[in-house]
Amino acid sequence: MNEPSKILDEVKFLTVSEVAELMRVSKMTVYRLVHSGDLQAVRVGRSFRVPESAVEDYLSGALDSTAKE
Repeated sequence: MNEPSKILDEVKFLTVSEVAELMRVSKMTVYRLVHSGDLQAVRVGRSFRVPESAVEDYLSGALDSTAKE
């Protein structure tokens, strides 16, 4: 089993601004996604950090639901 420190070595965390830029949306949109639970994030003090894999999961889920329509 992986040790917690090894798992964290593999995780890249993004700021809300970086996620917004990557997704080409506003920071407020990212905050809404985080607060609604649609986008996984970790609170660090007063800030949020979003695992890069959470952004990939959210976008692939959005693409899957769009393709089904």
